[in-house]
Amino acid sequence: MKMWEGRFKKELASEVNDFNSSLPFDCRMYKHDILGSIAHAGMLAKCGIIGEDDGETIIKGLKGILADFESGALTFDSDAEDIHMYVEQILTSRIGDVGKKLHTARSRNDQVALDIRLYLRDAAKETRGLLSQLIDVICNKADENIDTVMPSYTHLQRAQPVTFAHHLSAYGQMFRRDCERIDDTYKRINMMPLGACAVAGTTYPTNRQMVADSLGFDCITENSMDSVSDRDFVIELCFDLSLIMMHLSRFSEEMIMWCSAEFSFIELDDAYSTGSSIMPQKKNPDIAELTRGKCARVYGDLNTLLVMMKGLPLAYNKDMQEDKEAVFDAIDNTSTCISIFTKMLETSTVKPAVMHKAAEGGYINATDCADYLAKRGIPFRDAYKVTGGLVAYCIENGKTLNSLSLEEYKMFSPVFENDVYHALDLATCVEDRKSAGGPAPVRVREQIESLRKFNKK
Repeated sequence: MKMWEGRFKKELASEVNDFNSSLPFDCRMYKHDILGSIAHAGMLAKCGIIGEDDGETIIKGLKGILADFESGALTFDSDAEDIHMYVEQILTSRIGDVGKKLHTARSRNDQVALDIRLYLRDAAKETRGLLSQLIDVICNKADENIDTVMPSYTHLQRAQPVTFAHHLSAYGQMFRRDCERIDDTYKRINMMPLGACAVAGTTYPTNRQMVADSLGFDCITENSMDSVSDRDFVIELCFDLSLIMMHLSRFSEEMIMWCSAEFSFIELDDAYSTGSSIMPQKKNPDIAELTRGKCARVYGDLNTLLVMMKGLPLAYNKDMQEDKEAVFDAIDNTSTCISIFTKMLETSTVKPAVMHKAAEGGYINATDCADYLAKRGIPFRDAYKVTGGLVAYCIENGKTLNSLSLEEYKMFSPVFENDVYHALDLATCVEDRKSAGGPAPVRVREQIESLRKFNKK
């Protein structure tokens, strides 16, 4: 029997029961539901809404149910409507009519809102922790490659010389912002809605702040209608997860390119690669490719939440039950991707010689050549034109800027002297880029230290 069946004369059709049930996915919130109920029962007793003995009996019963779930002694009933009703039914079957008092001064509407906030609070912390581990690996890998020169790219064309450490640090900054976004979203998750009841609060002398304090919330929600109908925090967290996946996807794209024969900048560990069913020579970056693919899935979860909420009138609507599968899917996939990507990156092998050889091609020190002339009094635009002529000359004659003779340089400008070779050496080009945020080792060390300092907070 359903606990809400009082005004109904017919039993619920079996197919409706299956369609209506949320237990298959909201059962993962059993701990949060029970902890919320324990706090609620304690408040009811302290406020004199139920007797103290009844409160103690309910809390003891709830703790027993939690222990049985944790041990596996208690499993989920597929016929139950949702985790909230299921826990209450078990409680009543164990302690009798006293269990029926638990639902005093609350509704499933505010109970659901509480449970999802408690669950997402834990999920946000877990995701934040996984990101911290990834940032640690990025910093360690960057430390090892402070002097590993490689080409940077714009439009996927070789641009200017940087180091692998500098390139990695760019991703470190992305994941740092992801951490900051989660920290900010956490503030809006950590607001206590219980006590709003169905939509209009209650006539009982409840103390919502007591429940908030018991459960570690920063504050209570301020409007009962908004309390039960707000899912902004769910969408916001899913947006944060979508950005994390976007950053992982971009990183994955580069890892996929870097381990190809055409680049060969890195090699993935055998433990984080797969083979081909027909081509024995293949070593495929499937982990990176799946991470890139799962980004689309998390985007879909975010879109589901946005579209679900866009036309809902106040306050609670059953549509909102669909929030859980979407955000749970986003959490699960993002957490898995961060974890396995971190290990894939940590175990990868960098090939400094290959990176350096790639940096020697493509005339990526051309800007440094123009800067060389500009520092000697030639207006930059004129210096740019002279350097462009040098590059064209090199292309026509199969040479690089570093292989030109001084006489060839002077064909384009008398300003060139022997020190041009030092100025255009790739190590010098990187070392001299000491502007804040640049690729010079001294600046990259600052970036790594800043990331490590942030990660210790």
